[in-house]
Amino acid sequence: MITLTLLHPHQSIPLKRWTFEDDIVVRIGRAPDNHVVLYSAVVSRYHLELHCDDKRQWYLVNLGTNGTYLEDSPIEEIPATDGSIVRLARTGPQIQLHVSKPPPVSPAQKLLKHLQDRGTPDEDTTSEESFPPATQVVQESSPEVSSD
Repeated sequence: MITLTLLHPHQSIPLKRWTFEDDIVVRIGRAPDNHVVLYSAVVSRYHLELHCDDKRQWYLVNLGTNGTYLEDSPIEEIPATDGSIVRLARTGPQIQLHVSKPPPVSPAQKLLKHLQDRGTPDEDTTSEESFPPATQVVQESSPEVSSD
């Protein structure tokens, strides 16, 4: 899970917050199809991308022509750290990152994932020999008795 907090430009007061629990890619920019849309002249249409790898580590990738800065140093691609503040362009909006790792996968979730990955067979592959023999019920008929 990652939470992004837009900070006031001068006072570092939170203005807006976005939380992404299940997403593995989050895009920030001016274009309306971004996850976080910021209307600022210095923010590119697609300015910053955050993505999570299979080890649940988040990364920041600069896509903006005006750059993305962490502590006044330009970045291209770096791991995200909890509490860090990035600035979009030299004078643009500041966003604080709150990265939390989800709890470890439980054994039941691992088993469920394994079963889902295996899929279902197209036809039944079990043989009759794998089941115990069926019990057969035989109804006995009584002989007819004739009365003479």
